[in-house]
Amino acid sequence: MRRTATVALAATLATTAVTTGAATAQGAPGGSAPPREVMFVGNNWDGTATVVDPRTYRPITTIDTIPDRAERMAEILASPDKLAFYLAIQAAIGEGNAQYTDDMFTTHDGRLLAVSRPSFADVVGIDLTSGDVVWRFPMEGYRSDHMGVSPDGTRLLVSDSTANKVHELDILTGEKTGEFPSGDSPHENNYTADGERVFHASIGRVYTPVDRPVLREPYDTQKGERYLQTVRTDDLSIEHRWDMGRELEEAGHPGMESAVRPMTLAPDERYVYLQVSFFHGWIEFDTQAPDIDGTTTYAGEPAVGAVTRVVDLPKRTTEPRENYVLDSAHHGMTMNASGTTLCAAGTMDGYAAIVDRSTAHHALVDVGEKPYWSTNGPDGETCWVSVSGEDAVVVIDYATADVLAEVPVGDHPQRVREGVVARDVLRSWR
Repeated sequence: MRRTATVALAATLATTAVTTGAATAQGAPGGSAPPREVMFVGNNWDGTATVVDPRTYRPITTIDTIPDRAERMAEILASPDKLAFYLAIQAAIGEGNAQYTDDMFTTHDGRLLAVSRPSFADVVGIDLTSGDVVWRFPMEGYRSDHMGVSPDGTRLLVSDSTANKVHELDILTGEKTGEFPSGDSPHENNYTADGERVFHASIGRVYTPVDRPVLREPYDTQKGERYLQTVRTDDLSIEHRWDMGRELEEAGHPGMESAVRPMTLAPDERYVYLQVSFFHGWIEFDTQAPDIDGTTTYAGEPAVGAVTRVVDLPKRTTEPRENYVLDSAHHGMTMNASGTTLCAAGTMDGYAAIVDRSTAHHALVDVGEKPYWSTNGPDGETCWVSVSGEDAVVVIDYATADVLAEVPVGDHPQRVREGVVARDVLRSWR
């Protein structure tokens, strides 16, 4: 049974207005009201994004993220290589479905939504008033994935899954401004608060059926190159790069995976809290600690970085690891604004875990089938968990681990992002 909030707490939260620093800093032309904070939920198999009011937890509208579907499908059907990858993504990654809405970010003025669309191998800018695609950037490879937006709202990163690189774009125009290399299947991109670095991870070939190391091989080489790396944004050079499987072995945990799945940064940005493939739990990684064996270096820099904690969470699933969704035992990790509590999505276990960062004590919240992402609401003290198998988002209070709301959305919600919408755009939707 899910834990539920009291009526008083829900009423208080529903009537409390919050303001993000980004919206306040951006302001609005002519001294008008700043854009309104909302949550965007990407419904991957629908090709839509549900816009949710973070105060009332009610859906406001649904945005079509593939208004150009006919044109894109005509291109794909006319190109044998594109058609082959479209069908491969549907069969191997989309569980029999095309992937149309992966990641989303709004511009600071709340007028444009950037969306990565894996099956169309692109990222587009959608005008939030008209719903039209105003710019499009095709991948060099055949699939787009996670994105990231700079704190000042000007730069957009998008992972190019089969080209093994990340593109940097101007979010307003879609023009490319740079790129940096990654391992196999580039995945998540997280900017530091000052915008000077990016924490990036590549996850390898999570869609292959080979889910165990080959006999006598210390690492599962079939999965490809998998790294956690930091990238300097001034020149997009790699600052540090770690193989997490080797870091875990050095810390006394052999046989664990190298693929870093979702991660979250502590407020000091020294510690990273992350998940790895096939592991039911979380890992604390100190990016400034001396490397344990003192031998790993990158680009001539002294070796740094060490695993400081490996914490198990309950394993509920009875499925063999070959049946895990894209190798994800757990896929979703975030931290409240004050840096005291983690929120982990237990993908194969059907729960969200609210975890005390200091003591590692946890409370489990049953959310349903396949929780697939977790992120903070605008106040930084609520965790929004997409539950893909239930076509819903569950909002959890960090302080109490109570469920504040269950929001119905579209087919197979995955990424959830905080964003803003201009006031006149909101009025046009009504």
